[in-house]
Amino acid sequence: MTESSTIQVSDREFKSYLSREQIQSEVQRVASQINADLQGVERPLFLCVLNGAFIFAADLFRCITLPQAEFTTIRLKSYAGLSTTGEVRVISGLTEAIEGRTVVIIEDIVDSGYTMDRLIHQLLGFGAGQVKVCTLLRKPNALKVPNLQIDYCCFEIPNDFIVGYGLDYNEQGRNLPDIWVVK
Repeated sequence: MTESSTIQVSDREFKSYLSREQIQSEVQRVASQINADLQGVERPLFLCVLNGAFIFAADLFRCITLPQAEFTTIRLKSYAGLSTTGEVRVISGLTEAIEGRTVVIIEDIVDSGYTMDRLIHQLLGFGAGQVKVCTLLRKPNALKVPNLQIDYCCFEIPNDFIVGYGLDYNEQGRNLPDIWVVK
């Protein structure tokens, strides 16, 4: 944990939670796992879920040593304010061919699991050979989708609202290099 301090994002106060050093250490650990697991896989496709995962995805993908790895993005939205709306909207979709390929979804946070479950099923329906999930954060106490498989996870956290390192509160705070939790 970082030293105790607070910041204001929009109308909420947040306290320090995870430092950039802790985050980078876990990103490197997870990237090493992925590199080992996908060694020999032809043209794995890393799919970043925008907007929240873009910083995590950039840091993670720079640590991926698989020479045939490819990268793309998809934009989904399911949050408004501090909570999920329960509805997953596709804002901009996948354009790459995925038939028979290994797709690694890069997500910022898995809480209820609804977004991830829907995306996994869509990708398999489009013909992906296998789908793996890599998330920066997972909230096991918030999970509502039974048996949702998360292949790679940097941190498991309580069911608190967080901001920073790509995660936002009403589109603000994404640029913070550390992760902060609502006070």
